[in-house]
Amino acid sequence: MGRLQELRINAYLSEVARGYKNNAFIAEHLFPTIQSELEKIDIFQFNKEAFALHDTERAIRANSNVISPKGFTKHTATLSEHDLSYPIDYREENEAKKVKLQLHATNVVSQGLLLKHEKQCADLAQDPKNYPDGNKIALSGTSCFTNKDSDPQGVVDDAKDAVSKKIAADPNVMVIGQDAWRVLKKHPQLKGLISDNLNKLVTLELLKEIFEVENIYIGKSIFANEKGEFVRIWQDNIVLAYVPQLSSRTEYDPSFAYTVRLKDALNIDEYSKEGNKVKYIRATDIYTPFLVGAEAGYLISNTNE
Repeated sequence: MGRLQELRINAYLSEVARGYKNNAFIAEHLFPTIQSELEKIDIFQFNKEAFALHDTERAIRANSNVISPKGFTKHTATLSEHDLSYPIDYREENEAKKVKLQLHATNVVSQGLLLKHEKQCADLAQDPKNYPDGNKIALSGTSCFTNKDSDPQGVVDDAKDAVSKKIAADPNVMVIGQDAWRVLKKHPQLKGLISDNLNKLVTLELLKEIFEVENIYIGKSIFANEKGEFVRIWQDNIVLAYVPQLSSRTEYDPSFAYTVRLKDALNIDEYSKEGNKVKYIRATDIYTPFLVGAEAGYLISNTNE
């Protein structure tokens, strides 16, 4: 194969990887991507000032309304490189249609990078230590949603109030772990809010109306731990957060969290080791997820007793 043809195939596979999605992965809704021109960047930690409502009316000949900056915290961070390779033996390639085998390899390594990103984001969002006091609750006893007398709607309303008191905006994204979702959709209080002419099944669309949260996602992704056991990435909890719903974002837009990705970093290439009998399809990406506005989020954990 000529060099130009190799470059064309690698460019095609890179486009495939950039368009690859896995419906089980929902971290991007909490940690939307912003592009960076450099690997070394300044990360801004948003405070109340970023979400503040200001008096903007001005009378004729009056002074302008000047904001009194309260300052902000920022730290310099370096993005991390992530790569994953899939081996293809020359004998496998001879038996299979080349481009189809490379497409399969591309999907496998793309899935691997997305799974890693999902786990990184979930670990940040589900760690109570990352939230300030008043922005988290660990349910116990009768408050757990497995108890028929518990009040999921009240707990969510309290969480929304806690966020809005700190940032003057309600959370607009909710991520529910699969274990929490299984309890919620059967909860008698929520089923009691459904009209008698419906089938009494709490669906995701009904939950959006009940909780008054525009965007709700169920975390269903799974990974294999070091023991080979399959574990859910999103645990028995609910994360509420304010995330701006913009077509394009920058690091200056206040948000609960972001994934900062080096511009055009996601690429697919191939390389061979000594002997040229095994080639590797490699996916490379450079990014880091950051929780940049903890006050814009709320963690409800231990929904199951």
